[in-house]
Amino acid sequence: MNAIDEFNKLSRSKFIGIFANIFEKTKWIAEKLYNQKPFDSFEDLCSKMLRIFETTTKENQLRILKAHPDLADKATVNSLSTNSRAEQSNAGLDLCSKEEFNEFKNLNDEYKKKFGFPFILAVGGRNKTEILNKFKKRILNTADDEFREAISQVCKIANLRLNEINIK
Repeated sequence: MNAIDEFNKLSRSKFIGIFANIFEKTKWIAEKLYNQKPFDSFEDLCSKMLRIFETTTKENQLRILKAHPDLADKATVNSLSTNSRAEQSNAGLDLCSKEEFNEFKNLNDEYKKKFGFPFILAVGGRNKTEILNKFKKRILNTADDEFREAISQVCKIANLRLNEINIK
């Protein structure tokens, strides 16, 4: 039996448990996806999940953006989802110097004040210097450009998380 057959046979609760955090703390997308079973392939499952996110209302997309944690925020590290904690740790964001933590905190505060949601970046394969440089560049964007970029980054994160599930 291949992986997609196994996913198609999962109970509702197990399926949602596996896919609930593909989009940060957003269980309703996994619930909607469950109702689209059976899937022809894992790629079919992924594309349907991304489509749910891409076609939802701007208000729902904004709620999902706001569910993302601040990067390198020492104060909230214990409340991060398992996925976010691993992603930030792999990028070395848990090993910032005091100065780097302060720089991230100031950028996070300024960014949220300007755009109304946290800075979102698929950090896989990046280091803290690259992330800080992206942060400094993107904070200069217009609100519309940054909303589109944040949506794009959320899709990249979702793809990375889906690929991790497919490997297991």
